[in-house]
Amino acid sequence: MSKDRNLETARLQKEIGSYIGLGKDSLVFNFDTKGKRARLHLITINPNHSQSFLFHATTGSDKVDALREMLEYVKTYKERTSSYTVQWSARGENTLQTSYFRAKNVLEALDKLFYDRDPNSITVFSVNLNPIT
Repeated sequence: MSKDRNLETARLQKEIGSYIGLGKDSLVFNFDTKGKRARLHLITINPNHSQSFLFHATTGSDKVDALREMLEYVKTYKERTSSYTVQWSARGENTLQTSYFRAKNVLEALDKLFYDRDPNSITVFSVNLNPIT
């Protein structure tokens, strides 16, 4: 008997959320299928300022394979990435926001901040590499 792909998808999404420490209301699994490949963009939703950011992107032979790749990433990403603090403000707002990203470098952290939005919609005031703890 073959496995139910939807059950496997739900199980993997739940496991990914538990590794990250976020619930289903704070994660969006955005799939883009082109040809024989599926690309997964895992998006986090910040409830404090109602903004979404890219957590990480993976590619697989199908949706389940892309989810498996994401699960492997979240199991070890803290050992392979650095922590960055970004202070920013949305255009037209006078509130300074603070967001935290795990990334290989400053450019990747900023790419995650600007993912799927107009670059002119946010003003970045600072990006800091956090100390290793």
